[in-house]
Amino acid sequence: MGDKTTGGSNTLSIRDNRTNKEYEVPILEGDVIRAMDLRKIKVQDGDFGMMTYDPAYTNTASTRSTITFIDGDVGILRYRGYPIEQLAERSSHLETAYLILKGELPTQSELNTFVRDVTYHTYVHENMIKLLDAFRYDAHAMGMLISAVAALATFYPEAGNIQDARNRWIQIIRLVAKMPTLAAFCYRHHRGLPYVYPENEYSYTGNFLNMLFRVGSNYKPSPVLERALDILFILHADHEQNCSTTAMRVIGSSHADPYSALAGSMAALWGPLHGGANEAVLRMLRKIGDVKNIPAFLEKVKNKQELLMGFGHRVYKSYDPRASIIKRTADEVFEVTGRNPLLDIALELERIALSEDYFVTRQLYPNVDFYSGIIYEALGFPVEMFPVLFAIPRTVGWLTQWEELLKDDEQKIARPRQVYLGSAARDFVPMSERK
Repeated sequence: MGDKTTGGSNTLSIRDNRTNKEYEVPILEGDVIRAMDLRKIKVQDGDFGMMTYDPAYTNTASTRSTITFIDGDVGILRYRGYPIEQLAERSSHLETAYLILKGELPTQSELNTFVRDVTYHTYVHENMIKLLDAFRYDAHAMGMLISAVAALATFYPEAGNIQDARNRWIQIIRLVAKMPTLAAFCYRHHRGLPYVYPENEYSYTGNFLNMLFRVGSNYKPSPVLERALDILFILHADHEQNCSTTAMRVIGSSHADPYSALAGSMAALWGPLHGGANEAVLRMLRKIGDVKNIPAFLEKVKNKQELLMGFGHRVYKSYDPRASIIKRTADEVFEVTGRNPLLDIALELERIALSEDYFVTRQLYPNVDFYSGIIYEALGFPVEMFPVLFAIPRTVGWLTQWEELLKDDEQKIARPRQVYLGSAARDFVPMSERK
């Protein structure tokens, strides 16, 4: 980039009215420019140069990625190019996990090996149970799980060797395998129940359900519920550069081990604006209480007296494709568990909201959180398990994003700039002279 000489079809012309200089900035694929190209725009040679101010990174791309594609305007979500609708209908969570991690759908042999390796690593060290037992009986499951994942770094100190591709893969397998076990142990601790160890004859989600709900020796996971949970895991496996993924990449940029980085991304997910949103939907539906109360509630939403939870999304400006899949899955779940009365309120709330210009013009369509909480509750999960259920499948996405970061030569340790608005230089004032 430099002073303007000749224009080009793949450049952006910038005129600095402070100096009357003009600049040509190369436009890269995807209609983006490099932020560092703006640094040469200066008033004087000794200046720092131009930079952008972008709170919450709403219009800043921090990476080039090949993992997940989202077109929020038309409601498209793809993993490695495959539509989420096809994966939810025809794939399993572990097959989708392999696709996300490796970039291609596995052959039968590759899938068999992957499933075998994950199944082999589902057990955790017995000392982890001592760690979990140290928590209060009513400790939040997500807090326990974050702590347990961070503690795994001390069991596998070789995980710090992040430059070794084979070593990275071993840690990825371990984390994908152990997350359901640790999550189930957290749930059992909260319920005061003895821990149920993994059983290799079950599927990934079937094993998880068994470790959660088995009492005695007579529990057998329902195939319908097992498949429903598998679909939910597929839908939550990755979602591009959201808050928790960005946290994973920022921590990973310091070359922290994957367990520590994953614990940090889980902490970001725990926030009510991220992984806790489906719990807020349930609270809203319970507050409405009855279908007849919906019109009055929506009037309060319009008057800024209430919040419409589960509608709208930072990325999607049309119907979230995951929400439509979950909505269909809910019908299958309720045939087994019985119909959750909150579903009738949710369906009518959606119908009315999507028929009113106020919500349509503001692009307030149901997102993935609107129906997922209802299904989780029907499956028997308390609300404190909701972010845990989000974290288990998202582990695949986080780890894939982490490895992509490490293999990207353009990436460095994350260090955003700031616009300083504080005091100028001033001298220290002795206590006796302060007023």
